[in-house]
Amino acid sequence: MNDVRTDGAAGPLEIRIDTKTYVSAEGKPVEVIRDLRLQLDAFSFGALIGPSGCGKTTILHIAAGLDPDFRGQRQIPGRGRLGIVFQEPRLLPWRTVADNIRLVLPAERSLEELHDLIETLGLGSHLSHYPGELSLGLARRVAIARAFAVRPDFLLLDEPFVSLDAAVAARLREELTTLTQRERVTTLLVTHDLNDAFQLADRLFFLSTRPAGVIAEIPLPPPRGARSKAEIDRIAEEVRSRVPGYFPDSASA
Repeated sequence: MNDVRTDGAAGPLEIRIDTKTYVSAEGKPVEVIRDLRLQLDAFSFGALIGPSGCGKTTILHIAAGLDPDFRGQRQIPGRGRLGIVFQEPRLLPWRTVADNIRLVLPAERSLEELHDLIETLGLGSHLSHYPGELSLGLARRVAIARAFAVRPDFLLLDEPFVSLDAAVAARLREELTTLTQRERVTTLLVTHDLNDAFQLADRLFFLSTRPAGVIAEIPLPPPRGARSKAEIDRIAEEVRSRVPGYFPDSASA
């Protein structure tokens, strides 16, 4: 059983998962998450980090309300209006970029009102294109545009930079920083890449292996999106000391 509440104001995102279990293909119960507590202040950016298969995406689905089968509680900010970006852009291939964005617009909004959003994401010259004509980086930008077009109270991101080359990923991180700060949206990112987390987040949540729980919570100094290499190196050292043995080879040294 779970309890879902909206804050009605600029409150925090709060998730409590006492237990989350599913039944395996062999018919046996598998506990994925146990005694997990996560709180993210209004308008801040959190990063959820953990080993492959530990339950990160399951937590994201619970946060989004896509998986109600857990025991616990979630409180979602404001009116509870959600923007979500999956690993796959999930665009309709028979509709143009403009039409893919129009599909999610509230009745009171028009595409013309999204000029700043579209320009920030570099989509102005691609509105008449179809998804099959776009690079993966552009397709991800369209997915992000759709997520912001609904005027979300909170935003969930599932590995939005995976499979992108370094230059494209770096530009997309900058664009996300601009948008989340300008739109004042509470954001939770799921990632396995500490570089993304170090640049984007205000707070890091490290998960254990299954059944997953938060084993370390590390606040990061401002400003996010503009941290120097020296600051990133200092954060990396703190992670090494707080979460021994966790540091992936791909993270900053």
